Amino acid sequence: MQQKKFGEELTGWTPPRTPDAAVMEGRYMRLERLAWTHADPLYRANSADDAIWDYLPYGPFHSEVPFIRWVQDMAGQSDPFFYALRDKASGQVGGVMSYLRITPAAGSIELGHINLSPRLQRTRAATEAMMLMIGWAFEAGYRRFEWKCDALNIPSRRAAQRLGLSYEGVFRQATVVKGRNRDTAWFAAIDKEWPGLKAAYDAWLAPSNFDAEGQQIERLGDLTRLVRVGSDPVLGTD
Repeated sequence: MQQKKFGEELTGWTPPRTPDAAVMEGRYMRLERLAWTHADPLYRANSADDAIWDYLPYGPFHSEVPFIRWVQDMAGQSDPFFYALRDKASGQVGGVMSYLRITPAAGSIELGHINLSPRLQRTRAATEAMMLMIGWAFEAGYRRFEWKCDALNIPSRRAAQRLGLSYEGVFRQATVVKGRNRDTAWFAAIDKEWPGLKAAYDAWLAPSNFDAEGQQIERLGDLTRLVRVGSDPVLGTD
């Protein structure tokens, strides 16, 4: 009789709590639970470039009233659980991101709804915000941290891999966004990879890793490469 096979027994593991942190504080970024008071500065920051909404299921917003309504709607939800991003150097709010598809029973959580104003894009602060979200999830006891994006959104795919999330494939015709087909690229990290990722994040964020002009010395993707178990074939080892 063939022996039955089962997955690893999760001895001692208990489902984690749902996101509850009102504030997450980093060296460069402060994440604040999204509130209606963030609407005006976010609208002004985001109105500089409509392209930031291209891969999101909402936006752009061509007047402040519908944007305020959107913020009010999102601020009251537990899934997605939104944060506003405040750059500590300038004191200005310049973006949002959220946890979503929060499934404590499976120990799974996703990062998404990432919207960064032009002035926040490609900054240490923006990268740290994502690291803070990943760190909270694993420290809270989640087993799996997911990142999904439009397969045509190369900057998002690059950001996921740079953070050390492993490529897991593309779901073809996964959904429809703004009347267009969307194939969805999947990335994830799991809890046993967190110690390696944390070490990479700490090394990259250290002030000594940046020169007098603020340019990185060690690239984050190089620091996380040994942790990833799969590279995006579109990006290679980038």
